[in-house]
Amino acid sequence: MDTPPRATAVHDVDTALLRSWAVPMPAVEGDKEIRGHVLVLGGSSEMPGAIILAATAALRAGAGKLTVATGKSVAQLVALAMPEARVIGLEEHDSAGIKLEAVARLDPLADRVDAILIGPGMRDETATAELVHALLPRFEAAGTAVVLDACAMGALLHPPADWPQDRPWRFERPPILTPHAGEMAHLTGIAKEDICRDPDPRALVASRDWNAVVILKGARTVIATPDGTLYQHEGGNVGLAISGSGDVLAGIIAGLAARGAALDQAACWGVALHARSGEHLARRMGTLGYLAREISQEIPALLEQIAGENARDHETIRPAPVAWGVGA
Repeated sequence: MDTPPRATAVHDVDTALLRSWAVPMPAVEGDKEIRGHVLVLGGSSEMPGAIILAATAALRAGAGKLTVATGKSVAQLVALAMPEARVIGLEEHDSAGIKLEAVARLDPLADRVDAILIGPGMRDETATAELVHALLPRFEAAGTAVVLDACAMGALLHPPADWPQDRPWRFERPPILTPHAGEMAHLTGIAKEDICRDPDPRALVASRDWNAVVILKGARTVIATPDGTLYQHEGGNVGLAISGSGDVLAGIIAGLAARGAALDQAACWGVALHARSGEHLARRMGTLGYLAREISQEIPALLEQIAGENARDHETIRPAPVAWGVGA
């Protein structure tokens, strides 16, 4: 990456910002369709729990309808664990990656879902990247919000075969990406220590070059948008550094996006809700030892507490732009 631009604006993700930027609320008479439909694609034979965590979090964040797509080897298990969801079983490679023929099964959903989360629990980065690139055009054309987590972010390293080899991959329409420092090092080739030492410019350049909203996770999380805006959040506790925690965060963000939140809004609210859930659990149970599956349980009450009593009357005074630029 080259020398980063300066942030065009820096915002603290605190209660004042969140209350001025209330997430969309359905009308009192609204049904589950109005609350948003989220599709979660992921899981594998070794990590079926990741997609269960993410899918549960999406519902806890207020999405009204849930579809889960996962490997056939674990689809029945996931269906039993998620009675609220429609579960689609997909053919798998021996490597546990999902086969490309899954595109035909998922293509009809593009016009029916409001947000898609790809990545939790997936394996085989190359096969996953191929699947992501095959799905993106259809879901982007439908206006679906896209969240790429974990293995799915490897699409950056494995562009389509017809992409010019002398140009790094750049998304046509911005998705949300959710790397921690180790994943950012993998995606950029920059040492993890350097990313931890100076995360802001790394996030800004990645967001600009990839045309994506980048959530660089850490004790201090930074959220960068392609126009150079930087959001920063400090909070939570070390108890959140536990297996499955990132899957929950990705699910929260996807659920908020399905409800109609703009990408940067869903990112900021998701990070804040995730952190404050950890704080609530630490006060009640102790800093270490609470489980990722317990984080989601705190979300519904926190959504109302943060928004305040008059959430329905709040205006969104910091709207996201319609687009941050398309193409390469």
